[in-house]
Amino acid sequence: MDRKIRVGAVSYLNTKPLIYGFEKGMMQEEVDLVMDYPANIASMLLKDEIDIGLVPVAILPALKEYHIISDYCIACDGDVASVCLFSEVPINAITTILLDYQSRTSVALLKILLKDHWAINPILVDSSAGYETSITGTTAGLVIGDRALEQRNKSKYSYDLGLAWKELTGLPFVFAVWVSNHPMEEQFIEKFNMANGVGISNLTDVVVDNPFSIFNLKLYYTQNIQFRMNDSRREGMYEFLGRSKKLSNY
Repeated sequence: MDRKIRVGAVSYLNTKPLIYGFEKGMMQEEVDLVMDYPANIASMLLKDEIDIGLVPVAILPALKEYHIISDYCIACDGDVASVCLFSEVPINAITTILLDYQSRTSVALLKILLKDHWAINPILVDSSAGYETSITGTTAGLVIGDRALEQRNKSKYSYDLGLAWKELTGLPFVFAVWVSNHPMEEQFIEKFNMANGVGISNLTDVVVDNPFSIFNLKLYYTQNIQFRMNDSRREGMYEFLGRSKKLSNY
């Protein structure tokens, strides 16, 4: 390729360990890094505006061609902390849910859990920026990312979607994976994995570089978020894709 490879990554705290190496200058001659929220990164990959994206798993079926190129991902095996349904009433009293506009995977996961885990059928409403202030009365809200870590201190009830998925399936959940829309050279993939791994090996430095007083990031990176793909997480990913497909045909 006669230009830099365009890489899109999510601008949330949960990705900071994965992009730490790039931010410290690794692969700067080969990669242009673009930061945005998950749904926008997904849209860029779908439109071929980037070559690689850390994208929500839910968009994989929509891609004409995709290659999961990295050993790293954003996953959880129980509480994820930053993808939650927030409300002022118990879940069975919720009548309306405002959907986070920033992630397709989290919305798809919520729909699965509403049907298969909690067995409730509230009205689902698409949202826009600032919708968190409307989480009141029997109107709940799905909130993801850094805003969810903040919302934990504001809402009376918090239902963690990672934990609910674990209770439903017994499996981990994968929120996002590094995906290219065309094959990448093996040498590039090796260097890309190395750059991803630098932050995982230096979490203390990542925390220092990203001060966040609302939530303990060291615990978040070691107990809530899992960064390495393995067989059980891959199984959880395909279980989600299968359930999501069934739900869309329901």
